[in-house]
Amino acid sequence: MKKPLILAVDDDPQVLAAITRDLRQEFRQHYRLLPVGSGPEALATLDALRARAEPLALVLADQRMPEVEGVEVLTRARELFPEAKRVLLTAYADTTAAIRAINSAQLDYYLLKPWDPPEQLFYPTLRDLLASWQATYRPAYDGLRLLGYQWSPRSHALKDFLSGYLVGYQWLDFEQDAEARTLLAATGFSAQELPVVIYRDGQAVAQPERQELARHLGLLAAARQELYDVVIVGAGPAGLAAAVYGASEGLRTLLIERQTPGGQAGSSSRIENYLGFPTGLSGSELTHRAWTQATRLGAELMAPQEVTSLAVQDGYKLLTLSDGSQVRARAVVLTMGVSYRTLQAPGLARLSGAGVYYGAARTEARSCRAQPVFVVGGGNSAGQAAMYLSGFASRVYIVIRGGSLAASMSAYLIEQLTQTPNVEILPYTQVCEACGESSLEAVVVQAEGQESVCYPARALFIFIGTRPSTEWISSLALCDPKGFLLTGRELLADSRFAQAWLEPREPHLLETSIPGLFAAGDGRSGAMARVASAVGEGSMAIKFVHQYLGE
Repeated sequence: MKKPLILAVDDDPQVLAAITRDLRQEFRQHYRLLPVGSGPEALATLDALRARAEPLALVLADQRMPEVEGVEVLTRARELFPEAKRVLLTAYADTTAAIRAINSAQLDYYLLKPWDPPEQLFYPTLRDLLASWQATYRPAYDGLRLLGYQWSPRSHALKDFLSGYLVGYQWLDFEQDAEARTLLAATGFSAQELPVVIYRDGQAVAQPERQELARHLGLLAAARQELYDVVIVGAGPAGLAAAVYGASEGLRTLLIERQTPGGQAGSSSRIENYLGFPTGLSGSELTHRAWTQATRLGAELMAPQEVTSLAVQDGYKLLTLSDGSQVRARAVVLTMGVSYRTLQAPGLARLSGAGVYYGAARTEARSCRAQPVFVVGGGNSAGQAAMYLSGFASRVYIVIRGGSLAASMSAYLIEQLTQTPNVEILPYTQVCEACGESSLEAVVVQAEGQESVCYPARALFIFIGTRPSTEWISSLALCDPKGFLLTGRELLADSRFAQAWLEPREPHLLETSIPGLFAAGDGRSGAMARVASAVGEGSMAIKFVHQYLGE
């Protein structure tokens, strides 16, 4: 953490050197000293310190300076750093002006020059002032900041991205936080250019693209090797498990993720039925552990990057990425998983990212404090989101088409929900409309055989149905009618298999209709929608990769 600053201002170089010497002798262990040689320079320095959110503890300014007097410097310091202590340095003849300044500029003290010896005439006063400042000082946040509008889809997308990669950041709502407006003015950007990201080094970027943000955060943007033993597409639980086992077994392993790691599991607020964690863990925590483990073992993780097509050339797999670059591999494991289906009702598309969210309960929960929210869906992801939101929202409504949650949700979650007083389940109900101008204000729902009802709502979180993320590969590898990848023995039952499979052997258990192309996790036909089974399939896929490479 940065040491707080003491700013000393005097236009006389000899006097400034003496002040700096005395300050350094007594306070350098706990404070940084910043000498400035003129009033205008001091004003510019104060603006720069405020823009960088530097902690300023004390300002000492000489009164008699050309262009800008000491009182003006201290007045500006009070505007930008109201908690900082302000001391005017003055000669005996200027004491009347100093006394007046105590009232007009609300100075904390004035000191007469010279102050020899400083042990008696200088240090005691400054020690008292600094002790008073320290008593109320709260270190400012010095990490990445995100300035924006709470109900802006662009702001939501950036929050979701940063949260997905477990990047610590401070969110500042431009409409609610005065600090956000001050910081934005210091960056030189306008309100129309929000959202703005301010990095730890002070660099500010307006409306950054995900790739630009990823590069600044140190994420891998391009492949480092010409040929990999295995490339894994998708960093959900299955993909992360495959990366861990592939790297640990000596394979040159690359994992490519187009959005954020963890997949649907990564957005889960609490997973309580995963083996080995009796008190449960969040999806982001599980993702972070697996990501760290894979990296430590030598896997390369490229993100955010999307694979747009795959071709087979002489047995090698050639993957083309969204930026036009290509990656070559001997084998590929597809672990793209699934994505939530969009809900069709008036107003939902228009308010997406502005109160209507697909997943994202952890990202936006704090914005719903003491407000009613709706969760649509009856699966475990919906239940986990509802439990998490119940700690923030005044009331959580779970909207389901069926009569109960028993058919699609784990028993432990149902029990928790029924015991939570501010959670209400609305059975046989569907969302008819989302209402609001710039953000969600109300939700219209209708139960079977009843009139529609309009509820006030701050947010609507949607967790309905899933579809496989296989659009880009379905023309090459065989899929079932719903788009899930066929593998292993399921291929043998498909009439198209005889024309697609040209190898003398049967396909391996998790192998698709393309030799050396494997599938694991929720995007595979017949897979179980559970974190543990996805991890198991990702691990198994590496065993079959080894068998394929050894043929």
